[in-house]
Amino acid sequence: MAYAPEGLAEGISILTAEPVFSDILGLAGRPRFRRRRNGFGTLLHIILEQQVSIDAAAAMHRRLVALCRPLAPATFLALDDAILRSCGFSRQKMGYARHLAELVAGGAFDFVGLARADDEAAMAQLLSLKGIGRWSAEVYLIFALGRPDVWPAADLGLQLAIADRLGLESRPLERELRPLAEAWRPWRSVAACLFWQSYLHARNRTAPLLPEDLYA
Repeated sequence: MAYAPEGLAEGISILTAEPVFSDILGLAGRPRFRRRRNGFGTLLHIILEQQVSIDAAAAMHRRLVALCRPLAPATFLALDDAILRSCGFSRQKMGYARHLAELVAGGAFDFVGLARADDEAAMAQLLSLKGIGRWSAEVYLIFALGRPDVWPAADLGLQLAIADRLGLESRPLERELRPLAEAWRPWRSVAACLFWQSYLHARNRTAPLLPEDLYA
């Protein structure tokens, strides 16, 4: 079983020299976030995760996978609005998802090439897609491409975990978290996963099983 990001064990061994991370490891254990497949289905899942909870997005994705088999650009494009609405797609997300499917089906967006690109180039390719902002691109880099040095500072769970672990009075904003992580290079993705692990542990949760695991 592969976990995200790459170099997780090495990154943990280095970061836990800092008390905040050694405390998380002792309290919540090692992060166990499954590595996702690099491809259309995973990026589509991330589009569904935008502005909704992880659990809600997972339920939407399960409905979609049950109705769209295989989950591939051609079969997705054959689905009408009513089916997509039943899976939880808003009109805006329908547009984003269909645009992505058309690009992939036509060969204009290549996931193999994306995996070969460095972090900066991969980020630029993802941001060129309609509906893919910085948060979505950063999540994809960590969980689908396994990149070890990405810092998704806009993530709500990450912000809440940092506020908790650092004893802050309020949730820090993205602009405050960007510089905070500079000291954790080149393992910022690992730092994020440790904070996420702390967030889940504090709420008596575990890393969610991904829909693609259920229907693989």
